[in-house]
Amino acid sequence: MNIERIHWIENGEERSAAWRSESGWPAPKKVVLADDTMNADTAYRLALEGTGLLWRGDFQNARQLLQALVRRIEHKGGRARRAKAAAKPATLTEQFHRHRLAQLQRARTLAMLLIPFEADYTIPLRRAPEVGEACLEAYGPGAETFVASLRELLGVIGAHEWRRKGVFIPVLDERIHPWYGVFSPVRGEYVELVAQAPLPAGASNKLAFDIGAGTGVLSAVLAHRGVEKLIATDMDERALGCARANIERLGLQGQVEVVKADLFPEGRAGLVVCNPPWLPGKPSSAIEYAVYDPDSRMLRGFLAGLKEHLLIGGEGWLILSDLAEHLGLRSREQLLGWIAGAGLAVAGRHDIRPVHPKASDPDDPLAAARMQEVTSLWRLRIG
Repeated sequence: MNIERIHWIENGEERSAAWRSESGWPAPKKVVLADDTMNADTAYRLALEGTGLLWRGDFQNARQLLQALVRRIEHKGGRARRAKAAAKPATLTEQFHRHRLAQLQRARTLAMLLIPFEADYTIPLRRAPEVGEACLEAYGPGAETFVASLRELLGVIGAHEWRRKGVFIPVLDERIHPWYGVFSPVRGEYVELVAQAPLPAGASNKLAFDIGAGTGVLSAVLAHRGVEKLIATDMDERALGCARANIERLGLQGQVEVVKADLFPEGRAGLVVCNPPWLPGKPSSAIEYAVYDPDSRMLRGFLAGLKEHLLIGGEGWLILSDLAEHLGLRSREQLLGWIAGAGLAVAGRHDIRPVHPKASDPDDPLAAARMQEVTSLWRLRIG
């Protein structure tokens, strides 16, 4: 694998280091040194231009500078939104695309504040924290010095805390511990749907597939409900490791097998569960693959392949928010057309309203759509 490198001039000499970006951002073409003497306005102007700011000052001051950059971006973004709203009211679809563009621009600008790392993940800056354990969890064993954005590092540290503390799942009365890059089960409504929907009768309870297992939380819920054997699949190595660790921690390894597969494992099951990304769109980071599904690939792939992996009398459970419908990104007719086209019929649907903070935040850019959102468990059978 070719490792991209970042280059800069320091003390009259050309220097370089490996570049690391989990979001897939390319290394900045231009890099200047920055320290405690650089003011926020200068840093903001350089970051907007795409100039990397390689920090050589106090680490805690770098964090303060990042917060100052956030404030400038939010101030500018607020003025821009007000100006556009005054000029012409936007449709929800237009608001979504503007929001995504603003998110990408914000992320790219904030990614310009850079932190150096030694090969053992120590940070050679004053008052720098010990981040070795967090980086080892996210990146694996170190190999050489590298540079990454401070914003990414803070994400790594935050993920380490999520992994250490875990997320309490009431229906399990246990905690699920998400890994870096694996979507945390903080939106409990989809877990609640899987916990409450009636299981298919008879032999259908003997084997279930959990497609796109992530943390393994839905496999754990179904195992607790009495499903005798589950096969949980994913393609992402972090998700596979995370799911295995959670299943083992819960003592369910005798019921749940975690395997690498693109959607379905071999064979047929009486219950096949899938909670695909809910919005069609291009992810901008590893964690966004749990939210954005390019061209609805996973959703359409699940529906298209379900009939060939479902026992007669069994059910496929599709857990899906209708937020994409409210945003004009996908219609209900289109979803029903994909279901019918795959030779499937809707046996029932269970709905629940989201309760996460954004669902009732009037200041959220997508508030009008979020306040109408319903998450559904579609019970599908062979038509």
